[in-house]
Amino acid sequence: MKILITEYHNTKLFSLPGGFVGINEDLDQAVRRGLGERTGLSNIYLEQFYTFGNVSRFKPEVMNTILNANGHNPKGKYSWMTERFISVGYYALINYKEVVPKPDVLTDSCEWYSIKKLPKLILDHKQIVEKAIHTLRDNLDKKLASGNLLPAKFTMKELQHVYEAILGTKLRRTTFQRKMLATELLKRHEKKYSGKAHKAPYLYSFK
Repeated sequence: MKILITEYHNTKLFSLPGGFVGINEDLDQAVRRGLGERTGLSNIYLEQFYTFGNVSRFKPEVMNTILNANGHNPKGKYSWMTERFISVGYYALINYKEVVPKPDVLTDSCEWYSIKKLPKLILDHKQIVEKAIHTLRDNLDKKLASGNLLPAKFTMKELQHVYEAILGTKLRRTTFQRKMLATELLKRHEKKYSGKAHKAPYLYSFK
């Protein structure tokens, strides 16, 4: 499993992709706009998972560094960017192989990083990542049904690979299959033939 990380211009500072909500813009609308700008994707399932508002996350020196590195005066018209922020976290499940991320005007790069090999992140962004992963793994069965990681019809093996990637652990095939069938979330279809009929697995879809 990977996550999108940006690097700010001339700072060697890394962060989660974020953005601001326009005065006349709905929160969900702003999130979808940001997702589209960074990934080119639309009509993607997004889930709001937590709001981060501890006073300890207020560190104006970080934004001062970013603004100065991009030729902006922190005490000028961009002074509002050094004030305290409350961040609302969303996550989206997508196939990262189908996306070419795009950096914004303040960043040099916007790239996929393995969740096991993340660079040091600014402010409380590491905690935001940990909270997102915890939320995703909790009650994963229902959340995966709304995701975008599988084709319309998939094999049990393909489904197991997605679970293993998100959970970060190997699963026993027979136990996993028994568990998934017991959830009653899946609908079984025809077999997927590949030249060896006796080994053809069934295809499934989410109900």
